[in-house]
Amino acid sequence: MFKGKFIDNLPKIYGTYTGGFIVFIILMAIAEQAGMSAKLIGIFFVAFTVLIYALIGYLSRTMQTDAYYVAGRQVPTVFNGMATAADWMSGASFVAMAGGIYFKGYGYMALLVGWTGGYVLVASLLAPYLRKFGCYTVPDFIGTRYGGNIARLSAVIVLTVASFTYVTAQINATGTIASVALDIPFEIAVYVGLASILMCSMLGGMRAVTWTQVAQYIVLIIAYLLPVFWISNKMGAGVFPHFMLADEVARIAELEAQFGLGEIKNSAADLKQVPKGLAGITKAHSEVNTTPWKFISLAICMMAGTASLPHVMMRYFTTPSVKSARRSVGWSLFFIFLLYSSAPMLATLSKLSLMDPNLATGIIGKSITEVQAIDWYQNWNQANLMFVSDFNGNGTLELNEFFMGGKAVVLATPEIAGLPYVISGLVAAGGMAAAMSTADGLVLAISNALSHDIYYKMINPKAETAKRLIVARVLLVLIGFAGATIAALEIQGILGSVIWAFDFAMSGLFFPLVLGVWWKRANAQGAVAGMLGGLIAGTAYLIAVRSGYPGFWGVTQLTFGIVGSLVSLVLMVVVSLMTKAPDAATQRMVDEVRIPSGKAILGKQH
Repeated sequence: MFKGKFIDNLPKIYGTYTGGFIVFIILMAIAEQAGMSAKLIGIFFVAFTVLIYALIGYLSRTMQTDAYYVAGRQVPTVFNGMATAADWMSGASFVAMAGGIYFKGYGYMALLVGWTGGYVLVASLLAPYLRKFGCYTVPDFIGTRYGGNIARLSAVIVLTVASFTYVTAQINATGTIASVALDIPFEIAVYVGLASILMCSMLGGMRAVTWTQVAQYIVLIIAYLLPVFWISNKMGAGVFPHFMLADEVARIAELEAQFGLGEIKNSAADLKQVPKGLAGITKAHSEVNTTPWKFISLAICMMAGTASLPHVMMRYFTTPSVKSARRSVGWSLFFIFLLYSSAPMLATLSKLSLMDPNLATGIIGKSITEVQAIDWYQNWNQANLMFVSDFNGNGTLELNEFFMGGKAVVLATPEIAGLPYVISGLVAAGGMAAAMSTADGLVLAISNALSHDIYYKMINPKAETAKRLIVARVLLVLIGFAGATIAALEIQGILGSVIWAFDFAMSGLFFPLVLGVWWKRANAQGAVAGMLGGLIAGTAYLIAVRSGYPGFWGVTQLTFGIVGSLVSLVLMVVVSLMTKAPDAATQRMVDEVRIPSGKAILGKQH
């Protein structure tokens, strides 16, 4: 059917895969009509997609360092854009983003603005130039640019802190979905999610992760967009709801006023009855952060964090050339836009489906007993993601008496809207794909940095290829297991953990990366001071705010990266100017890397 090499048949292969997946959805829909249970449909969706990813991972196995670390640097532009989008659109984007807007209002659009704007920084300041270096990892660039193992080690430390924080959130998301779909405890489900992640990445490294991420993007984008369009059409908002968003937000404002949002407060005794992790609507849907600075500062942190996260930068090490790296950023933005433009709409439709009394799905104003008898409420209540209580004893469900987990906004809305359960199974598969794709990239980023930059570059430079890859795979398993163990504790929500990861990366890596390309005078001493000083300052500020310190400049626990990055910038500039300038060879290398053509600075094998 396919002639020639795999790389030459990508459109045909993934076209066939997409067609096959659509056929599978249709078969599941037929099975539902024939009487297959909702639970079994969910299991089939999750199991089928995970097995496909595992098969791709197995077929992509390799014992070549270039293939394991950077996919042989032969990933075509469009497909790298899809892989980057999957790598980027994590469980936070798929599962938690709409939930954030649902509960916190449009102030959470700062995340979308920042994450999208971050790719402008990536395209203009970093991606092409880091590709020109020809490195395997972000610490590899730091070590090559600044010289010395101390700079390399410092970059590994920052990378590990940021990426590990991020990966726990993604394993949390996979655990949540596996728990609901497979009806198993969350504490066990996180390890099921971990096993799924490792099957995709352990044998083939970046090559396996790349081709599974393309497959995962196809699943997650179908799973996200299909329910949005279907629900919108069913609710009368049009087949393409994005153009009707303003009208739907205005309708929610009317309903919030009708049901007394902000007028009826829950007592402390009431809130003690609510299960951990669940929340009610307390802010107007149309509300943006009360001060422009809150919105702007969060957007800035997300922009700089995007341009600093190692698993994002690694994706641009896999392209054939500097030019293709730049073009790949554009494709990444396009594929990401398809989901991000729909997240606000999904949050809006979800809230409308619960609040609007003109819709069959509306529950506010109905009797408590009637709501508690609804099948979808019982399902999600058992999953500890929904709760109602008649606090005032009038027998009627008030707006302040309904509570839901942020993760349920995306996962439960198709069922609430009365769509066939096959769509809920599809959404579960999509959420699993989103979380797995990012977790794959993050775990790989950490293990590659430790195996390549610590073990090979610093401990055993003479290590044979087989030994290097064994070390990388063992580290992959250990890091994944540690991430699952932390995720099981649920110390922080998915979205909060993701935002912290961006702040950590911004604190320690943003200016050392940017100035490494654009300031020849930056040296190793300055870079080390900037990385470690920024990370320490940002972390200290986070701990202080979490401990009750009011903070300053309006910087919160979600925007501590501003403090960390400013400290990093000051330290890097001051220390670089107070110490010896880089040698002439290093400065010539920096000049050369800014030319977006020609051969990579480093050889193929390094």
